Amino acid sequence: MDVTVMSMLPLLLEGAKVTVLVAVLSGIVAFAAAVTAGLCKLSRWWVVRTATAVYVEVFRGTSLLVQLFWLYFALPFLGVELPKLLAAVLAVGLNYGAYGSEIVRSSILAVPKGQWEAAIALNMTPYERMTRIIFPQAFLRMLPPFGNLMIELIKSTSLVYFITLADLTYQAMLLRNNYYPMTPYIFSLLLLFYFVMAYTVSLCTRWVERKAAAGRM
Repeated sequence: MDVTVMSMLPLLLEGAKVTVLVAVLSGIVAFAAAVTAGLCKLSRWWVVRTATAVYVEVFRGTSLLVQLFWLYFALPFLGVELPKLLAAVLAVGLNYGAYGSEIVRSSILAVPKGQWEAAIALNMTPYERMTRIIFPQAFLRMLPPFGNLMIELIKSTSLVYFITLADLTYQAMLLRNNYYPMTPYIFSLLLLFYFVMAYTVSLCTRWVERKAAAGRM
């Protein structure tokens, strides 16, 4: 049976949709986890700081692939069975959220001390200080490293192939098994797909950075 590169595209595009879905949902989970953990690491209560440190160290200190396997293959033995997509989103999102928490924490601490003092002098509550003065300035500092983190996250989604989620890598391996002589072309297309997704994130990050900085310069 003759097969061409163009005839393989529809299956790869189906896989790319799943990869984008996993990346977007994982990115949302990662950002929420990073902001929450980053703020908790600055808490005045040691219990909160300790609990956050446990989460961050566990997820940064163990393999993402093992975390994925644990959520999908081990949890059912404890009575909790997660769908493939949910297990993938939680594993990738919580893993990168642990890395992102340090970006949040360091960005907040990098806001000049005078800004904190000015907000206190204006008699703002801690919530108002953080949401209206500190976090908006820290957010600008977070954007470039969060862009890099999102690119790493997209590349790591290829691991969901191991729990047989039909993502881009899964579909490419399926094509490779069926059309072995086309292996160089299939993996070239796989590289191209991941590059386009990563470069799109890079361009979007720069655009958001310019928009967020507008009016502050």
